[in-house]
Amino acid sequence: MSRTFVQLRTEVRLLARNGEQLLLVMVIPLLLLAFFGTVDVLPTGELGREEFLVPGIMALAVMSTAMVSLGIATGFERSYLVFKRLGATPLRRGELVAAKIASVAVVEVVQFALIVPVALAIGWDAGGLSVPVFLTGIVLGTAAFAGIGILLAGSLRAEINLAAQNGLYLVLLLLGGMVIPVESLPGALAAIAPWLPSGALAIVLRDASIGAGVDAGAFGCLSAWAVLAPVVAARRFKWW
Repeated sequence: MSRTFVQLRTEVRLLARNGEQLLLVMVIPLLLLAFFGTVDVLPTGELGREEFLVPGIMALAVMSTAMVSLGIATGFERSYLVFKRLGATPLRRGELVAAKIASVAVVEVVQFALIVPVALAIGWDAGGLSVPVFLTGIVLGTAAFAGIGILLAGSLRAEINLAAQNGLYLVLLLLGGMVIPVESLPGALAAIAPWLPSGALAIVLRDASIGAGVDAGAFGCLSAWAVLAPVVAARRFKWW
């Protein structure tokens, strides 16, 4: 049995025991989807309300789980010297990062199993969904955000990491086109947004949800984040 798989099994067990954290990452996207899906208060640009909102909430769920939840938990594990003990085992940094990213994917399966029925209930039409592109976007987004979360967790003290994760989450949420159209942002911010991982993921998921094909720029940007962030995290992660 590979070291990565053994660590993955441990990570999933730890996540299952952290009921409060799971509740947050499951409930917050559902509440936002249910509220904004029934109250017409958000600008949606050229898309219909459900066409804009549902992929954006799905991107938000990925970011919440892969970056914030994973990053904060990893930061506190590091402060408790959990990784100092792991550092004495044959487990390598890259294997630890891979196991943590895979554990996030397990949580996301449950998240989407809850989000999709609510999305359909508020009127989302999944008939034009390009499943291969959509799933590829989810995988790339998960790798990108998990890499960012682990990079921060492996470089900063737990308390600073907590603030950094939440602060970055807010910035990427507001500037990434998840719940506010990029067109509504000031010129300079609108130009930056598609190059952020949140912006690229939101574009890929929205295009996939309406069968609009693949935006090469957004897909390439997201792919770059998905490769670079985990690689840098694996190289720079400090066991303690």
